[in-house]
Amino acid sequence: MSVFERYLTLWVALCIVVGVALGHIMPGVFHAIGAAEVAKVNLPVAVLIWLMVIPMLLKIDFASLRRVGQHWRGIGVTVLVNWAVKPFSMAALGWLFIGWLFRPYLPADQINSYIAGLIILAAAPCTAMVFVWSNLTKGEPHFTLSQVALNDTIMVVAFAPIVGLLLGLSSITVPWSTLVLSVVLYIVIPVIVAQVVRRSVLASGGQAALDRVMKPLGPISLVALLATLVLLFGFQGEQILAQPLVIAMLAVPILIQVYFNAGLAYILNRVAGEEHCVAGPSALIGASNFFELAVAAAISLFGFNSGAALATVVGVLIEVPVMLTVVHIVNRSKGWYERGAASRADLKPPSRARA
Repeated sequence: MSVFERYLTLWVALCIVVGVALGHIMPGVFHAIGAAEVAKVNLPVAVLIWLMVIPMLLKIDFASLRRVGQHWRGIGVTVLVNWAVKPFSMAALGWLFIGWLFRPYLPADQINSYIAGLIILAAAPCTAMVFVWSNLTKGEPHFTLSQVALNDTIMVVAFAPIVGLLLGLSSITVPWSTLVLSVVLYIVIPVIVAQVVRRSVLASGGQAALDRVMKPLGPISLVALLATLVLLFGFQGEQILAQPLVIAMLAVPILIQVYFNAGLAYILNRVAGEEHCVAGPSALIGASNFFELAVAAAISLFGFNSGAALATVVGVLIEVPVMLTVVHIVNRSKGWYERGAASRADLKPPSRARA
């Protein structure tokens, strides 16, 4: 993990301070940036999102989908958790905590928007940082790559319907044209561009050439993320200063869903008899979020000033420290996990010798 990635939470905290300060010092600049829209798409943010997302997608080899069957149990568990459990569990937690328990302490006009942001955050499985988490747990690299490629493929067709369904259940008006446009802009086009560039670079210089291209793009991606956060907090500054506990309250359902989904994926892999080197990254993929896409979608759907945008940013704020604790739990519990696998092996009846 690079220094930038390791201290991402610190950089996000600094972005909060810088963004809030600049928002008060130069409000005109931020309003001009917010007004730079075409068809409800903010152009400066669109550029920053592409700079974030495309370098991450360059790491994905969609040809690895051929290996999906090699670890079908782990793949099945992760797909189940990512697409059938996580968005719905987050929606339930959002309704419970934001819509009910914390409602008296939050701005009344932003309650639905906060819940929408949490739903958007949970509906997109992580893409780039998963490789870091998998490496830290000594995860099976081919499983991780094939799982991420499969998730990105599913995301193209499933992200908009799931978000639309859950927003509708939350009685939030779904701007379908903007939602579909967000999927095209921030998923479909970046995937196509990244794969065209990837294949071109590999054809001209092989893996070494791709590594050379990727080296400067990693920092560019994170700088683009931090610049987007400065813009967000520039617009959100007054609300944050008026309600400093909003971020802490939004963090509660995010923390619960991370540990719940990671634990569920980990235990289901153990029950299914999958190896620890697969169960580790499966749990981490099941718990983490593609927060870059979530931030972009929230801004497109609800705007810079929305509670939805702020809720997705809270996901960025706590991503690294929370996921590092999940990594620690997975590594420390390896003995327990493998004892379960050994006991299941002992229970299997001996195979009959052929006559």
